[in-house]
Amino acid sequence: MNDTTTATTEDLSTLVIIHTDGACSGNPGPGGWGAVLECPEQHRRKELSGGEQDTTNNRMELTAAIRALDRLKGTGRNVRVVTDSQYVRKGITEWIATWKANGWKTADRKPVKNADLWEQLDALQAKHRIAWEWTRGHDGNPGNERADALARARVEQMKRAAA
Repeated sequence: MNDTTTATTEDLSTLVIIHTDGACSGNPGPGGWGAVLECPEQHRRKELSGGEQDTTNNRMELTAAIRALDRLKGTGRNVRVVTDSQYVRKGITEWIATWKANGWKTADRKPVKNADLWEQLDALQAKHRIAWEWTRGHDGNPGNERADALARARVEQMKRAAA
């Protein structure tokens, strides 16, 4: 894991802080994801969201991170991804190396769930210097609260579209 607090003044212009969240009504069920991208030094902010009809909360959590990282231009950016999903944070920082070494199998030789998304996230992560940070959900973190609101709004949109 990288420590963005050691970034130089030059690096600060490339710092991006991303807050992500996923939501699902039923598991599986209609789901949504939300992401808030901020470039503090450039005073820029972008919000992204999307949804799927038949998905899981974990897939939406992963999709939020993937879609946000995919929006970054260029390579070599300093990025801090803030997520309330231990599944995402631990998966990308602790478990993924073993999964890849085992041919995308878990320790008990079963296929890794959401391997298609983990592969995408791994490829995107390789393009940048990323610090993965966990925050408690629904605990007042403004970026997390906004990402959650975006994700939940998409869940409602998916539910209305299915009705």
